[in-house]
Amino acid sequence: MSTSYGLSRLPRVQTALICILLVGSIPRARADAADDADQTRTHSLDPVLVTAQALHGPQSAPSQGSLVATQPQSIVGAEFIQNNDAPAANYTDIIKFTPSVWTVDPNGPGLMENLGTSIRGFQDGQFNVTLDGIPWFDPNDFTHHSTSYFMAQDIGNVVVDRGPGNAGTFGNATFGGTVYMQSADPKKTMGFTTLLSFGSFNTRLYGVRFDTGEVSEWGGTRAFLSIKTLSSDGYLTNANLDRSNAFLKVIQPVNDSTEITFASNLNKLKQNPPIGATPNQMATFGVNYAYNQDPTSQGYYGFNVDKITTDFEYIGINSKLAGWTIDNKLYTDAYFHDGWNGLDVGGVLPHGVMDAGDTPNGTIYGANDVPGQQLTNNYRSVGDILRVSRKLGPGEVQFGGWFDHQSNLRELQEEDFTNNYAFNPDLTVPPGGLPEASYIDRLQHNQLFTRQAFLQYIWHVIQDLDLTGGVKYVNFERDIVSPVNQGTLLQLDYRQTWTRDLPSFDAHYKLADNWSAYAQYSKGFLAPNLNVLYVPTPSGNTVNPQGTTNVQAGTTWVGQALTVSADVYTINFSNEIASHTVDNQKQFYNLGAVKYKGVEAEGTYVVGAGVSVYGNASYISARQTVDQSWVPDTPNRTAALGLLYNQGPIQASVIEKYVGVRYGDSGDAYRLGGYGTADAAINYTFGPLSSALKDTKIGVTMQNLADRKSIYFLNGYSNGSTPSGYVNGNPLFFTLPGRSFQVSLSASF
Repeated sequence: MSTSYGLSRLPRVQTALICILLVGSIPRARADAADDADQTRTHSLDPVLVTAQALHGPQSAPSQGSLVATQPQSIVGAEFIQNNDAPAANYTDIIKFTPSVWTVDPNGPGLMENLGTSIRGFQDGQFNVTLDGIPWFDPNDFTHHSTSYFMAQDIGNVVVDRGPGNAGTFGNATFGGTVYMQSADPKKTMGFTTLLSFGSFNTRLYGVRFDTGEVSEWGGTRAFLSIKTLSSDGYLTNANLDRSNAFLKVIQPVNDSTEITFASNLNKLKQNPPIGATPNQMATFGVNYAYNQDPTSQGYYGFNVDKITTDFEYIGINSKLAGWTIDNKLYTDAYFHDGWNGLDVGGVLPHGVMDAGDTPNGTIYGANDVPGQQLTNNYRSVGDILRVSRKLGPGEVQFGGWFDHQSNLRELQEEDFTNNYAFNPDLTVPPGGLPEASYIDRLQHNQLFTRQAFLQYIWHVIQDLDLTGGVKYVNFERDIVSPVNQGTLLQLDYRQTWTRDLPSFDAHYKLADNWSAYAQYSKGFLAPNLNVLYVPTPSGNTVNPQGTTNVQAGTTWVGQALTVSADVYTINFSNEIASHTVDNQKQFYNLGAVKYKGVEAEGTYVVGAGVSVYGNASYISARQTVDQSWVPDTPNRTAALGLLYNQGPIQASVIEKYVGVRYGDSGDAYRLGGYGTADAAINYTFGPLSSALKDTKIGVTMQNLADRKSIYFLNGYSNGSTPSGYVNGNPLFFTLPGRSFQVSLSASF
C-alpha cells in the first residue's frame, strides 16, 4: 500500500512565500546596534500576552509571576528555555517545573508525544494551548499533539495561566487554564545561528536560523527562518522518532501605529509511538520495553508506526486608529496522520488474543497471522480572532470574537499485517449496518464550528485599582456524516449545537510599585467531545458542556532580591467527563460532580555573586462529590527546588521536581507513589572569537540525575478489556525514563 507522506501535503503557496520573503530581503538588510529580539507586541489585546510582558526579577528563573496578572500565572522566559531545557524539548517539557504542573514524557525529553500533562489535575484536553493567542487542538477531544507542531528553538516564552481567564480568553477548554506559547521574534541585525546537539539514546538535532535584520528599503521589515532536524532511538526499546521542522516569522511595520505579522510552521514526523508495557513484559524484556523486532508479533515496531505532517500559519495586524486599538489574526492549521498498530500490543504474542465474538486464532487468514489496525485522522482548521478596545469614561471597553471551522476525516480499519495489510473482516455487522462495517471500526466526516463573542469593561476605580467585568457568548456545533459510526458501527448523519453564557469578574489592586493582589470569579466550560455522538440516537443525548465555577485570589511581590507569588483557589466542576485508554483508543465515561481546591506558591531569592535559589510548592485536592474518591492522574502535591548560577560566561542550574501521590484510574485504582527527579544544565559562552563569529556557546543538559526508573504512569489497558472495571485487560505502565544528557554547540555569524 502507498501512503502520501511529506511536504507535498502542504500548500505550495507557503513554500513560495518563504523563498520570496527571505531571498528578497537578504541584500537589503542593515546592521543595528540593538540586536535583542523584541518579545512584546505593543498593541496586543490578548489577555495572556499582556500579562506575560511584565517579566520581573531574575530572567533565568524556571518561572515567575506577573505584577499585572489577574489570575495565577507562571512565565517561563526565553533565557531559561534556551539554557536549561533539552534541545528537543516540547512546550510540555518547558513548563514542567511550574506550580501544579505534572508532565509524562517516558521516552526522553521531546522524543514522543506527551501523554499526561496535568495542571491542577486538569488533563490535556481540559485546558487551552495557544501560539501567539491562537488556540490549536485535535477536534476529537481538544488534546494537543506536542511533537507535531512547534520546537523550543522558535519559542520566545511560555505562560501557564492557571484559570479560565476573563471574557476575552478564547478557547474550547477555558476552565482548565491556558498554556500560552509566544513565538520568538526576528532579531534586528542580520545573521546566521547554527545548532548541533547530540546525546543519550542516539539523539541528534541539527538546526540553522537566518535573520534578515531590519530591511530599511521595506520600512523596517524583519524576518527569520529556522530549520531543524531531529532523530532519536528513544529511551524505550524501538521507540524511534524522526522529525523535521521549519518556522518562518515576518514582522512588517506599516507606520508608527500599525504592524503586520506573518508566521508559518511546517512539521513532518515519523515515530513508533509507545503505548506502555504490561508488568509481565517489563519483567521479561526490561522496564524500558516498548516494541520488539519480531515481524511475526503484534509488538513489532514496524507494525506500530505514525506518519504525521502538519502546518500552522497566521497573518496578524495590530493597529491604533482614531482612538481604537485593533488586534486581528487570520489563521489556518492542519494535521495529517496515518498510523498503524498491532491489535493487541500488550497481549499474548505472537498473534494476540481477540475479543469475544471475533474470529478464533487471530484473523481469518491464519492462526499465526498478525492482526492490526490502520487509522487516519486528518483535519484542517480555518479561523479568525478579533479583539478591539477603546478608552471610554473612567476605563476601557473591550470586545471581539473568535470563529473557527474544522473539517475532520477519521477512519479506523482492521487489517491483516501478514497478508499485505488486507482487510480483516472480523467484526460483527449490526442490523442496518453497511457491509464495510465488518472491517471498519469508524469512518467519519466531521465538522466542528466554534463561535465566541465577548464584551467587557475595565473600570479604573482609582489610580491603583481596576475592576473588570464581562461576559462571553459561546456557540459550539458538531456535524457528523458517518457511514460507520464509532461505537455503534451504524450510519449517522447528525448535527447538534450547544450554547453557553460565561460571566467573569476580577479585581486587581496595585498595593505598591512592586506589589499587587488580585481576585477572580469566573465561569469556565469544556465543549462536548465527539464521543457524545457515539450512540445510536444522539438526539436523545442530553449531555451538556462541562462547566466550572472558579473563585481564586493571589498576590505577587517583586523586590531587589526576592520575587514571590502565591494564590488559593476553589473550583466546582459539574459533570466531568473522564476517559480510559484501551489498546491506544480512548473510552469516555462520566465522573459526575468534582471539587478542586488548592494553594500554590513560587519564588526566587537572589543570594548574590550570580547565585539564586528557586522554589515552588502546590497542594492540590480533586475529589468526586459522590464518594470523595480521587480524580485520576491528579497528584496531591507538587514542588520544585533549584539552585541557579548566572554570572559572566557561565550559566548553570540544578532543579528537582517532586510529584505527589496520584491514582491511575477512577475509584482510587492503581495508586502511584510520589517521586522526585533532578535535572541539571551548564553553559559556557565564549563571546566573539573573530570579526565573523559573533557568539559561540557550549552547553550540557542532564535529566533524572539519580537514574530513577519507578513506574509513574498508567497508560490504560490492552485489548480484551471489558467496560465494567477493565478486569480482563492487562494494565500498561510507563516508568520514569532513565538518566540522559545532551551536549549542544551553537554559533552565531
